[in-house]
Amino acid sequence: MTAIIEAMPRRAKIIPFPVRPSSATSEEASLVEVHRCNQAEAVVVRGFLESEGIPTLCRSRIALSVHPFTIGGQGEIVILVPSSEAARAREVVALRRPPIRRAR
Repeated sequence: MTAIIEAMPRRAKIIPFPVRPSSATSEEASLVEVHRCNQAEAVVVRGFLESEGIPTLCRSRIALSVHPFTIGGQGEIVILVPSSEAARAREVVALRRPPIRRAR
């Protein structure tokens, strides 16, 4: 039986599985966290930052397509920007945040 299999010509090209890089790319390594929030706020903050010309990347540990509802910090999203833009991004986020109202 093995002689028959060995005698058969190979029909398809073998494509190797891609290998994940061992270390973070230089682009990922230069990203800095500027804000943590829920999904709704992340969309707004990302819009503010991108309207100022600051590129953003949002990361979350939950797959929203699988778990669309989150409770508390479970669905927290981290907003990352290039380290060269971090100070300006924090300034933009601070300026756009409404003042805290105290109950009287």
